[in-house]
Amino acid sequence: MRIMEIKEALQICESLNNPKYQKPFQKMMECAIVYARIRVDWYFAEDEQVELDIERTAAHNAFIQTCDQLSLVMKENGDNTGWRFAIGSDRKSIGDFACLIHAIIGIKAR
Repeated sequence: MRIMEIKEALQICESLNNPKYQKPFQKMMECAIVYARIRVDWYFAEDEQVELDIERTAAHNAFIQTCDQLSLVMKENGDNTGWRFAIGSDRKSIGDFACLIHAIIGIKAR
């Protein structure tokens, strides 16, 4: 499993923030935030982890799906989809990318 640095995640986000892909990009960002929040809640939960597992998995699947959808739209338009390869296919790595997106947005929002 490859660990992505925040700098690489920032570069990916900046490259994807294109008016041509505003809707799928925005949806991906929203799903990243939802997943990252649930992941943190799960981390701090003690007795509720099992209950949060279903919600966390569903949010994770939704984020992966939005990544795949954005990549597909870009590919259909002949644009570079190397970012999708960069985040990989390992669920943990993709989840880490969502958390990095969440951190980037949090820092930009200050």
